[in-house]
Amino acid sequence: MSARDDILAACRAARPPGDHPLPNLPAFAPASSDLRAGFEQGLALMGGRSFDLQAGTALGAFIAAQFPGERLIRDASGELPEFPRVDAVNRPRDLENVDVAVVRARFGVAETGSVFLSESELQVNTVGYLSQHLVVLLDPVALVAGIADAYQRRDFGEVRYASLMTGPSATADIEGVLIRGAQGVRSLTVIFCPRTIEDAAARSAG
Repeated sequence: MSARDDILAACRAARPPGDHPLPNLPAFAPASSDLRAGFEQGLALMGGRSFDLQAGTALGAFIAAQFPGERLIRDASGELPEFPRVDAVNRPRDLENVDVAVVRARFGVAETGSVFLSESELQVNTVGYLSQHLVVLLDPVALVAGIADAYQRRDFGEVRYASLMTGPSATADIEGVLIRGAQGVRSLTVIFCPRTIEDAAARSAG
């Protein structure tokens, strides 16, 4: 048996007998009735930025224009065939030279400006931390009010890995000097656009 098996066996043996249902979570009132505005405020507070994809604007060209000096852009969303795919590598560490990674978040949290990313969205988990800049596509209707609302979704039980990412990497020393991009992505940009380019065209036509 492995150390993991030993630990789990010890936990099971020490578990008190009987059923132990989880408590019911109360419904918390949202901090703001405008989820979009709340999300943008929370994201900006944590050092992120957000944009709307205007009707008629090509998504790939828009992303490239935001990062004119960066050469290698990889896509995990499946919506940008002009960029090489994130999962077209042999090893997770091969993503260390990615300048910009594009992913599609499953949903966002208005309370904190966070986005939900799992192994399904990232394709290769390391891209969320090895790339220099992370671009997150988010459907504007895919917002929940708060963290408690996020954890009541089924998404956490459907994946092996999940992260509520809030802004770029940041660290601060005891004197309160904040440094962004020290341990992960240097910037996090959210682009509000429907789940597919076809959806975007349909909405603009409507």
